[in-house]
Amino acid sequence: AGTADTILVDHEISPSQARNLEKATGAVVMDRTAVILEIFHRHARSRTARAQVEIVRLQYMAPRLREQGAGKDRQRGGIGGKGAGESHLELDRRKLRDRIAELTAELSSLEEERRTQRARRQNLARVALVGYTNAGKSTLMRALTGSEVYVADKLFATLDTTVRTLVPETRPRILVSDTVGFIKNLPHDLVASFKSTLAEALEASLLAHLVDASDPGFERQLEVTADVLAEIGAGSVPRLLVFNKIDRVGDEAARARHTDALRERWPDAIIMSAKSESDVRRFHATLEAFFTRD
Repeated sequence: AGTADTILVDHEISPSQARNLEKATGAVVMDRTAVILEIFHRHARSRTARAQVEIVRLQYMAPRLREQGAGKDRQRGGIGGKGAGESHLELDRRKLRDRIAELTAELSSLEEERRTQRARRQNLARVALVGYTNAGKSTLMRALTGSEVYVADKLFATLDTTVRTLVPETRPRILVSDTVGFIKNLPHDLVASFKSTLAEALEASLLAHLVDASDPGFERQLEVTADVLAEIGAGSVPRLLVFNKIDRVGDEAARARHTDALRERWPDAIIMSAKSESDVRRFHATLEAFFTRD
């Protein structure tokens, strides 16, 4: 490892594997789950997202306490950075359990509030933007609703669901919601913990499935999103496939070729850029047509 002070492993590894690797290299070792948790932790803004992330972090740390205690020389153990050599293992475990119970109770009361809000929106026309992380959902959300949604070219920039009205307003009024992005091999606990956030997608009348058309691995993104939607029980919600970020594909000739290839395979899909006003207007019209068709 030379001078590296952190080693990232693109797999899940066991606490003892991490411990042995730390011993051998003298560096802090983080596996795929730890890295994703760290990103989630940095982006969690609302009370709900913070509580959800903290629960999963604590569950992640629990089995690693023993390993941390084993190395009295370690200054910092893995994620969350506990101090050197934890003693009183049982006491620490109990603290973790108590904190998880406290957060779970807080989440339940927050979920109750959200359910009330969702019930009030029950009979409204609702579209949820879903897709791989960084597919451009927040940029499209901002373009469609004129709202100041946080937009960043980052993984998991959005952890909370935002609900806004489609602008210019339509009859019936259409609500648009933005959702947390998906990723390949997302740790199962995280999917479970964000189920309440994803409930917006479950209760929508239409899912706009966004795909980053400029990503060479877009087919894998398509698959991952379809899998996660099936996993949370949203597999049967009507879906509109949207290839976004077409403006990022090479020059004009390359864009035309890519667009033709996409059209051929997915004739019903929308191919657009959330940064193009005319594309956004066309997408707005498609949504309006979907909700006024009957």
